[in-house]
Amino acid sequence: MANAAQIEQMTTGRGFVAALDQSGGSTPKALKLYGVGEDAYSNDAEMFDRIHEMRTRIATAPAFTGERVIAAILFENTMDREINGKPAAKFLWEDRGVVPFLKIDKGLEEEKDGVRLMKPIPGLDDLLDRAVAHGIFGTKERSVIDAASETGIAANVTQQFELAEKVLAKGLVPIIEPEVTISIPDKAAAETMLRAEIQRQLETASAPVMLKLTLPDEPDLYAPLISHPKVMRVVALSGGYSRDEANAKLAENHGMIASFSRALTEGLSAQQSDAEFNAAIAEAIDSIYAASIT
Repeated sequence: MANAAQIEQMTTGRGFVAALDQSGGSTPKALKLYGVGEDAYSNDAEMFDRIHEMRTRIATAPAFTGERVIAAILFENTMDREINGKPAAKFLWEDRGVVPFLKIDKGLEEEKDGVRLMKPIPGLDDLLDRAVAHGIFGTKERSVIDAASETGIAANVTQQFELAEKVLAKGLVPIIEPEVTISIPDKAAAETMLRAEIQRQLETASAPVMLKLTLPDEPDLYAPLISHPKVMRVVALSGGYSRDEANAKLAENHGMIASFSRALTEGLSAQQSDAEFNAAIAEAIDSIYAASIT
């Protein structure tokens, strides 16, 4: 359950949210970018050991503290493990001053009506109860928008808010993430529809919620959501943009802060010495922080 210090940090803290939540499907790619090929593990258990080593290295780097990184999103497998001899979420908050979140979605359905909805989440109640027991502050749940389809976007956002209510009922803060794919030709139109649909759903929603949105084509498009009384924070996903591109776009969106995954770990390598790694992550954190406080 959230404590007052965590609520204060998530509401007013200067900094950004680190997304350390690559799951089963995206882990091999994340490891490859980190310089760990598929020959370095022979099954899923070994693969998750390798990604946990990477996440531990990030979370224990000197620059990875609440001064710049206000929160981190964990994969379920990470929540169930330890960092430096402590349960991961406990380590983040107690040792680093970083508020822990948990990714709870189980991947995406096939595309329909221009969107990919979330798959059902079996054992959701149990997962949320375990999250509370671990000291998790909130959750993150991702779906995808691939076209400017009003009915598809309405279905997508409705599903997100229905899940958010279940999360809120457990005393957790949901990060609602209807990601707009950056490569679609009607991205700007989809974003305008998305904003309108989120505003409509917020009218009857419980509070507080957070929103994780693709960096919009039109700067400050999401300003009405950022200032909405039911929205604790609006964070941005990097969505495939390079770190430099993502930072430049983020700096144009006042009050929006980063929640980057790939753009955060860009340039990190298993082959780097600790000194090289710590310098690289510090540079990444500083640049994302600077773009997040505009």
